[in-house]
Amino acid sequence: MLAFIAQRIGKAVVVLLAIVVLNFFLIRLAPGDPALVMAGEAGAGDQLFISQLREKFGLDKPMPVQLFLYVKGILSFDLGYSFRQQMPVSKLILDRLPATMLLTGTAFAISLAFGIMFGALAARRAGTWADTAITVLALIFYATPLFWIALMAILLFSVTMEWLPSFGYKTVGANYTGLAHVLDVGAHLILPATTIGLFFMATYARMTRASMLEVKRLDFVKTARAKGLRDAVIQRRHVLRNALLPVVTLAGLQAGTLVGGAVLTETVFAWPGIGRLMYEALLQRDYNLLLGVFVVCSAMVLVFNLITDLIYRSVDPRIEYAA
Repeated sequence: MLAFIAQRIGKAVVVLLAIVVLNFFLIRLAPGDPALVMAGEAGAGDQLFISQLREKFGLDKPMPVQLFLYVKGILSFDLGYSFRQQMPVSKLILDRLPATMLLTGTAFAISLAFGIMFGALAARRAGTWADTAITVLALIFYATPLFWIALMAILLFSVTMEWLPSFGYKTVGANYTGLAHVLDVGAHLILPATTIGLFFMATYARMTRASMLEVKRLDFVKTARAKGLRDAVIQRRHVLRNALLPVVTLAGLQAGTLVGGAVLTETVFAWPGIGRLMYEALLQRDYNLLLGVFVVCSAMVLVFNLITDLIYRSVDPRIEYAA
């Protein structure tokens, strides 16, 4: 297992470097640069001022030199400096990362727990009204845009019913501490986490249902029934456990994309995470900050994929670690 982990980490490093290089060139293919944006905001469009800004940002150097300096910094765990924010990129990301991890972690837990639960229920009640209701709801949540769900949730639960706060990470100026602070953050977390979780919950529910119906037809399940085991035991120990492998695969792939997919939700709910930070950096042409967010998100995707591979063994002991 140690050899497997070492090999996967080595491959992940190579993939991450390739992503860094690709993102470096893709961002610079976009029209405009930080110098032009800042010059436009300052109302100074003369060429001398723009040249001074490009020299300050290092944009006057040849592209290969810029790439070499950036990759060199990445290898030394230096994500660069944000000239727009006048702060190191790593500090900006670390300040926002806990909020994003809290949001995406909660959304992931909600989607996985309820997705498996509803999928298992639909599989056990296949062909009944409960199966039809769960399937229809899953398709609705899967097909509905996240921003529409977010806006409708704000209108219903915040504006109309006034049950939950509509935006932000915590109540501004309240200065809560201890349990009051936890409850305040939790109240602000419900709407954005549920909005993200509904989409992925629909995916997991459909996947769990299909996988369980397939496992039910296998011979070892028929043997368990022939031995006289209770249906609840068969569903839990034999059917559900063996049906979880494709769900774990899908969850592992989507766990990393949750961070990048939170951009829209964080923007709608004004959640101070790295998704919103990435959106602001894109509007401001803050290359270093944008690349730093991409590197962190890519690294998280690779870490989640490695964790998924390791979870396989606990879900299905028959699986051996392979290169």
